[in-house]
Amino acid sequence: MCTGTWTEQTAEGGYYRSARNLGAIQLLIDPTGRRMSGKWAGFSKDSDINTGPWDLIFLDQAASKTTPYKYDRKPSDSPDGSMAMA
Repeated sequence: MCTGTWTEQTAEGGYYRSARNLGAIQLLIDPTGRRMSGKWAGFSKDSDINTGPWDLIFLDQAASKTTPYKYDRKPSDSPDGSMAMA
């Protein structure tokens, strides 16, 4: 099991107007070590507590400077709504 925190700085011109959000995350580590799945928790704009799924999936062992750009897209840009790419 992996437990930690997350932080997000939103865009100045966006809905949350440069808000800094933070919360907690807890993930179960797959026995193969290639996937971590769990839940995040954090506060909404109205101070309600929100939760949701969070998955980290090992996709590529490449370590070049260009590798991150290969996966830099919104989940909605993928056919199935996930971050995984072929």
